[in-house]
Amino acid sequence: MTSSNAKVVVCGCGHWGKNLVRNFAELGALAGVSDPNQALAGKFAEEYGVPALSWDEVLTSDAGAVAIAAPAELHARLGIAAMRAGKHVYIEKPLALSKADGEALLNVAGETGRRLMVGHLLQYHPAFLALHELVKKGELGRLQYVYSNRLSLGKIRREENVLWSFAPHDISMILALVGEEPDTVTSTFSPILHDKIADTVQVQLKFPSGVCGHIFASWLHPFKEQKLVVIGERGMAVFDDRAGWSEKLTLYRHSINWGGPVPSPNAADAEPVPLPEAEPLKLECQHFIDCVTEDKQPRTDGAEALRVLNVLLAADPAAAKGEGAARFPGVKIHESAYVDDPVTIGEGTRIWHFSHLLGNVDVGKGCSIGQNVVIGPNVKVGDKCKIQNNVSLYDGVELEDGVFCGPSCVFTNVNNPRSEVERKDEFRKTLVKRGASIGANATIVCGHTLGEYSFVAAGATVTKDVPAYALMAGVPAKRIGWMSKAGGRLGADLKCPIDGTQYRESGPDKLEEVTE
Repeated sequence: MTSSNAKVVVCGCGHWGKNLVRNFAELGALAGVSDPNQALAGKFAEEYGVPALSWDEVLTSDAGAVAIAAPAELHARLGIAAMRAGKHVYIEKPLALSKADGEALLNVAGETGRRLMVGHLLQYHPAFLALHELVKKGELGRLQYVYSNRLSLGKIRREENVLWSFAPHDISMILALVGEEPDTVTSTFSPILHDKIADTVQVQLKFPSGVCGHIFASWLHPFKEQKLVVIGERGMAVFDDRAGWSEKLTLYRHSINWGGPVPSPNAADAEPVPLPEAEPLKLECQHFIDCVTEDKQPRTDGAEALRVLNVLLAADPAAAKGEGAARFPGVKIHESAYVDDPVTIGEGTRIWHFSHLLGNVDVGKGCSIGQNVVIGPNVKVGDKCKIQNNVSLYDGVELEDGVFCGPSCVFTNVNNPRSEVERKDEFRKTLVKRGASIGANATIVCGHTLGEYSFVAAGATVTKDVPAYALMAGVPAKRIGWMSKAGGRLGADLKCPIDGTQYRESGPDKLEEVTE
């Protein structure tokens, strides 16, 4: 019987997460499922007889561990929150998308004493385990060269390039075999189907011991190939994951004759290496359970995963600078801007000069963040928001979709600040609802809500809740009229002068759109 400490909630039930759900269930360790798509989570919950949980419910559940199969930009945030809630954490590859995120995960694992494991699946494959043992025993002699091909036709991604999608497994295996990190990493990307997302990549590795490595990954290839070749001074080995179990790992005791003026090869017969047939993912999931119950370090722990991440970042310099598709797909970040970790930013968002996003910030899709903007920590910005120059969004501010913040508008977070008095426990939440606009130099005193499509005039000071569609002006701000959803000031007929939409007053300080 599995102890509650080793009971696992799988967070993310999509393309790969569904396989984790199945394996943890078959191992008797599945405690629940969680996914932003509630219908999908409900489907798996019903199939496996476990509860479908919200993320907050995951953190407060009795389960001792979580398995995270979410988008990689969420790994740090979810993993850190889970470990701080006392959970052991399994994270799908890659560990994170930035070194800072990866180091933060390791630091929290150390602080909390929780196990942190990353899904470098092929390190649990029976063929690789046998290959690693051959190398460790010296069957191949001193290693000289290792190369891998990971090729297929699809699945084509748009959220990451082929390096981050395919290569982590191969990097993980090569580092394990060589036993050291490379001191030189070079790469060649080929974006073919999309001008900013590479469909093929070649990575060259040079190790301090002299071993050379090569990785070729592509999702634009006429046939599937998953092959790792290891060359040593006394023999060679091939791990071919597309072959049958009797041929997945083959040893070649070839040698080189150095007796003549030109070296000549001495070929030997192929020797298939017997292997137990087992599903690598099930072995990986069992390993995680064992590490939790037996308090031992995972084979692919956070430190191992950080070494893999370092190679990925060295191979993709744009990602290392936080500008590439690997960290924030489809996001434009000016080189003078700073983005801390953990932060999530939606596709199509632009962040301009000298702006700074602090930790635990969510920014939606299609936003424009102007110059010298500070956001965070603990701030949420919806989709299609426009935040103009010199605006600071402090702890507790939340902007729903489509909010406009004019230049130098001000948000406070405590009502009676004093420089010499600590009042962080008195921060009050400010909610700006969908479509609202705040004019230049306006001040929004904390603890209030600005209603949908409200309009705060330039220089106004808001000291109370603002009704939906209200036009507010003055110090303190008072309602002086109504604004339409399209941004037109409504006259006595309450008809929008821009798009003709009709409105009506349905109560004191209450306006609604006429829909019938």
